[in-house]
Amino acid sequence: MSKSLNLLYANDRPGRHPDSYYAASANSAPDLAPLAASLSCDVCVIGGGFSGLSTALHLAEMGRDVVLLDAHRVGWGASGRNGGQVSSGQRLEQGELEDLVGLPLARALWELGESAKALVKDLIAVHGIACDFKPGVLHALHRKRFFPDARAVAEKLRGDYGYGLIRMIEREELRAMLDTDAYFGATLDEGAGHLHPLNFALGLAEAALERGARIFERSPVRGYEVEKTGYRIDCEGGSLRAQNLVLACNGYLGGLEDRVARRVMPINNYILATEPLPEETARRLIRDDVAVADSRFVVNYYRLSADRRMLFGGGESYGYRFPKDIAAFVRKPMLEIYPQLEKTRIDFAWGGTLAITMKRLPHFAKLQEGLYSVGGYSGQGVALATLAGKLVAEAICGQSDRFELMARCPTPKFPGGPRLRSPLLALAMTWYALRDRV
Repeated sequence: MSKSLNLLYANDRPGRHPDSYYAASANSAPDLAPLAASLSCDVCVIGGGFSGLSTALHLAEMGRDVVLLDAHRVGWGASGRNGGQVSSGQRLEQGELEDLVGLPLARALWELGESAKALVKDLIAVHGIACDFKPGVLHALHRKRFFPDARAVAEKLRGDYGYGLIRMIEREELRAMLDTDAYFGATLDEGAGHLHPLNFALGLAEAALERGARIFERSPVRGYEVEKTGYRIDCEGGSLRAQNLVLACNGYLGGLEDRVARRVMPINNYILATEPLPEETARRLIRDDVAVADSRFVVNYYRLSADRRMLFGGGESYGYRFPKDIAAFVRKPMLEIYPQLEKTRIDFAWGGTLAITMKRLPHFAKLQEGLYSVGGYSGQGVALATLAGKLVAEAICGQSDRFELMARCPTPKFPGGPRLRSPLLALAMTWYALRDRV
């Protein structure tokens, strides 16, 4: 039986969402009881983020008896703390994907990425989820030499993939869209968008509950065992027997499943939220209210909240510690982009743990009969994690074609094993961070 590490991080609190703008502006949600009995079900899902909630919702809609367990609260992990960008395609550009996996699979993965965005929008509409969805993502270029490659990417998507929602932005136009001299151009993806991630997660949970899924919060899983008829899952307060088991833990997997941990590694990312800005100031900073992600290897990403705060994400760390002063840690890259915010008050600053893979492609795996794992979205999890849940549900119900396509993504093991992979990654990321400054 594997053991869960049940790790906590710097601004985490057991059983409650970390202090963040998202938690402070969250929609009301029920406080769900922990598992305190021995139960059985068709499918047990471990993890109450986008992947797990989408799995539970879609299985419930397909008539399966599903139980979801989360160690803390629904949306407690990366799903309730991230930048909120709903991105196109996969984490890699299509040309890179074609070189890596071949043209047929690259095209299939693009279509799955488009299905992921459509699914997010459909779920918001069908279930009336109030999560402030807005269209548009700018990919801003912090080096002039990146412009030809960005143009080639946009032209490839428009020409080879028929994606007409992306266009190049020259520096003069970009300067009117963003009140900064930090960039030399951009691509604008009008088919992508951004939202309030915690409210999206809470909306998925509400929809799953309405369709009969059972969700238990504050129910950390100690481990699981294989039995003749499925799986026995042990929690602190009870146990569960299920024919199928879905691991949807992403960066919070801990030691629950070594076969996944070798390929999916947690890293930490950080976000701050300023005080609400005057409307004129906000519109000058980001004229069209789109989300922005730049071309640095350690990406800066930012957008305006519904109440006109600057939500700025930047910086990474590895291991299980957050910086002592997250606000100062993130404020530094923010002021490199927007020095005019120097005197602006910081109201919230928080960290969260996502998961990456070696190739930055998600890890989908059927580990054995009835046991599925999804994760490793590498910063593109709002859409892809939501789709993952639907694909797992399809596979459990006998329609595994789309899940198997995603499972063909190469996700090699990290070098160095559990003890050395974080130090090795830190060295590599330090090199890339230095390269960003050249």
